[in-house]
Amino acid sequence: MSTETRLARERGRGPGPELDAAERPRALTTGAGVFAATLSCLIAVGAVLPVLPRYVRGPAGGGDFEVGLVIGAFAFTAVIGRPLAGRLADLRGRRPVLVVGALVMAGAGGLLFLPAGVGDLVGARLVLGAGEGVVFTAGATWAVDLAPPGRQGQAIGLFGLSVWSGLTLGPLAGEGLFALGGYDAVWALAALAPLVGAAVAARLVDPHRPTVGERQRLRPSAVIGPGSALALANIGYATLASFVVLFLAHRHIGHGAEVFTAFAASVVGTRLLVARLPDRIGARASAVSAALAEAAGLALIALAHSWPLAVAGGVVMGTGFSLLYPSLALAVIQRVPVERRGAALGGFTAFFDAGMGLGGPIAGGLAALGGYADAFWAAALIAVLASVVAGLSAGTPGGVGAPRASTAPGASGAGASGAGGEAPAV
Repeated sequence: MSTETRLARERGRGPGPELDAAERPRALTTGAGVFAATLSCLIAVGAVLPVLPRYVRGPAGGGDFEVGLVIGAFAFTAVIGRPLAGRLADLRGRRPVLVVGALVMAGAGGLLFLPAGVGDLVGARLVLGAGEGVVFTAGATWAVDLAPPGRQGQAIGLFGLSVWSGLTLGPLAGEGLFALGGYDAVWALAALAPLVGAAVAARLVDPHRPTVGERQRLRPSAVIGPGSALALANIGYATLASFVVLFLAHRHIGHGAEVFTAFAASVVGTRLLVARLPDRIGARASAVSAALAEAAGLALIALAHSWPLAVAGGVVMGTGFSLLYPSLALAVIQRVPVERRGAALGGFTAFFDAGMGLGGPIAGGLAALGGYADAFWAAALIAVLASVVAGLSAGTPGGVGAPRASTAPGASGAGASGAGGEAPAV
């Protein structure tokens, strides 16, 4: 056990309560339900992604700029919604907040049935972003509450697979429904899938005891350092998502989509195989290693003049990126008392959206000025910077100014994943 993990436990910021034999099966069942509810909501997000651009350019009468505007509007309200959702989850409980978020997402899907121009579609996407921000934040916090001692990082990482799975299965479902029933069939899934998520979540046990009478800061000081490292590292993800296809086509290699698939498969595989690494070696060591692995993968892609080397870069980058969010999130939750956990995770995850929102334009500007390779080299250097920030901010909890931990809700004390979030989160 690492020193920082041991100290976190001693101070009450680390893993939650020791669950007795009777409680563990219920916690596992509840955790699976939280995963399923979030997955259902993220399938709705993914389903519209391959269809909306066609709708914007067709019935809505827009062009390429309008396509980007409609797709990107989602992130603006997600950034705002996550910290607010975290605070509400602390004050009102995880379950009601997740249910409300899912209902908001269902409403956003219903708005797509209305005769819509570009402005109406932007409005629907803004509503969807707010709902998704609420669902992910409440779900991630709920998953941490349920985690047994020494497995909070693993819980965050595995919960994040709900995002990656939803964004993988959703587009497949959207394309299939579009072929069978056109736009309305896709809009129906976008409205109904979150309702399924809300129904599942409403039946689950929420171990969190809401706090009353305490004014909470939306962004605890413990969030800023790890969140900044996450935002910096996410610039690399934005660079990969935006330009790997164009870069490899420019070098006459092609198959850039397969490189992104290798990256995504590496993210999922790493989460499944070594999800406990942050818990075992500590948040700081895991976060620094993850950011450096991401930097190495981006450098390999920048160097690539062959498809195998580009795929290797995608795999190495995916390995690092997979562990980054759980590691940094673990550093955050070890520094805040249970009654501020939701606010902390919500504020922290908003940095993911900020990095994604800034990363695309930064990478695009560098590509325009110096070429695609320069954009990937710059992203690699920024990932190295992320490792430095992670090393400085994700160390042993309990230093000067660290918040005092409190006893968690429930009969046995504090309630104790993942994309990230990740999604993806995440």
